[in-house]
Amino acid sequence: MTTTIKLDLAGLKCPLPALKTRKALKMLPPGDRLEVLCTDPLSVIDIPNLIRETGDKVEITERNGSRIVFLIEKSTDGPRGQ
Repeated sequence: MTTTIKLDLAGLKCPLPALKTRKALKMLPPGDRLEVLCTDPLSVIDIPNLIRETGDKVEITERNGSRIVFLIEKSTDGPRGQ
């Protein structure tokens, strides 16, 4: 059964959204999802770059004004580059 954890990072500025997303992903079991709400415009660059490093899957599910929502699925293959 897949679980989705919500992480509200509204109001945080770079690099905090990426750092807090990385920390939350480490705690997530493989196959589970993390829904991340950001308002920092740089998060559309930082979070996908982070996910490329970790090997997880990400999509931007919402982009409305300053509100950006990412849905990240934790990889079952483990992190890349280790």
